[in-house]
Amino acid sequence: MKRYYIGLLSLLLAGALPAQNTVKMSAVKSNDFGVSYTLPKTTIVIKADATKTTRKAGDFYEYAERYLNISNPITQDETIYTINALTATTGAVPDKEKSYLVEFRSGTTAPFVTLTKDGLICAINADAQFSPVEQAANTAAEEAAKALPNPNSFLSEETLRAGSKAKQAELISKQIFLLRETRNNILTGEADNMPPDGNAYKLVMERLDLQEKALTSMFSGNESVESLSKSYTVIPTTKDISNQIVFRFSKKLGFVESENMAGAPVTLTLINKEPAGEPPVLSPKDQKAWDDKFAKGIIYNIPAKASMKVDFDNKTWVNKEIDVVQYGKQEVLIPKMFENNKQPVKVIFFPEMGAIKQIIQ
Repeated sequence: MKRYYIGLLSLLLAGALPAQNTVKMSAVKSNDFGVSYTLPKTTIVIKADATKTTRKAGDFYEYAERYLNISNPITQDETIYTINALTATTGAVPDKEKSYLVEFRSGTTAPFVTLTKDGLICAINADAQFSPVEQAANTAAEEAAKALPNPNSFLSEETLRAGSKAKQAELISKQIFLLRETRNNILTGEADNMPPDGNAYKLVMERLDLQEKALTSMFSGNESVESLSKSYTVIPTTKDISNQIVFRFSKKLGFVESENMAGAPVTLTLINKEPAGEPPVLSPKDQKAWDDKFAKGIIYNIPAKASMKVDFDNKTWVNKEIDVVQYGKQEVLIPKMFENNKQPVKVIFFPEMGAIKQIIQ
């Protein structure tokens, strides 16, 4: 088998159907009975889920306990970031240095190869479905809580014209108690002007609650929480990874880059559990036989097991075993096994690893 690179792969895929997860490429005379494919390399996607808590002090926090019996109001503005979860999953990207050509004999019955849209091999002489690996986004997705309306819009003219801050606090507190009394009267049916129907009742109660919360926030302060999510992708080499800083996280700034010392590091450790050691020294004859085997056969990956840890803030958040293509080796299927026209051999691969899942004869 001959080695070809991405240029040939692009030409072969140009006529394939682009709208599906996989494409079927037939080995026919027009492409010299050959189909190009690519093997993947493993990626590690570290995802962090966090919250951003924004606390704002109310204008009248000094009077919170005196008028509303609120003993712990927010007294200063601050923003706090907290990591809630760290996860790590494996993915795959095409390895541009591992593109090959499957060559079939011209007499082989209708041979074809199923590929992903990126050219990763899924199957030979068989259909196979591939669920694309979700790509990691390097931007934070935020979900902001619904903000309260400006409480000043609910203040009476008397309150706005009050001569002192203490007097304003007193008048606002009376307005809050009046809202509570009105709501209780509606709940008990004792209000002079009851809502005429269920929809009106719901609308009135929602407005009363909203006004009370907005005015109370002028004493207690306001706290809003946003959900943040951010992912980072690491592509291992053939070497182990020891406490590599993937990114940093600050309680005051949130997600920051790995070089920013304002944040505490989130680290990745990846250790090959099946190191192959030094390759054996082959005689010229054995080396030629080995090279011929790889030149003509169908190359596939045999991943190796690795232990993975993700640490942050003196805690291990992820500790598990995974398969890593870069730590493994490659082997070859000989072309002769596909030459049986009566019972064509089918080979199913794990596309995300380029490893054999099943051989059907």
